[in-house]
Amino acid sequence: MTDTIELRALRVMAFCGILPEEVERRQPFEIDVEVDCDLSAAGSSDDLSNTIDYGGLVAQIQALADEQRYGLLERFASEVAAVVLGHNLATATRVTIRKLRPPVPQDLASSGVTIRRQK
Repeated sequence: MTDTIELRALRVMAFCGILPEEVERRQPFEIDVEVDCDLSAAGSSDDLSNTIDYGGLVAQIQALADEQRYGLLERFASEVAAVVLGHNLATATRVTIRKLRPPVPQDLASSGVTIRRQK
């Protein structure tokens, strides 16, 4: 059985990009995370220790955005996935990161990547 914890539309400011203006200032990003895990113990016990504390997970993702610099969205997403898979209950994850102000002259709402990783 696989259950899923969902985190949707986490907004962070981070350094990610290779153009000079992207290297010099933080930009807004939106992050979605799905965590595959078995939630049956938490469902029957109603005990936080039997699940992944999404508040703690969000704080870890925020710390990545605050403390690291990335050239590519792919690297940023891979780091988020590694944090997720560091939790003992997580078996797989799907991470989407969207750059909300992509540096292109066209009217593009966002650019992004989605990766899936598993243990």
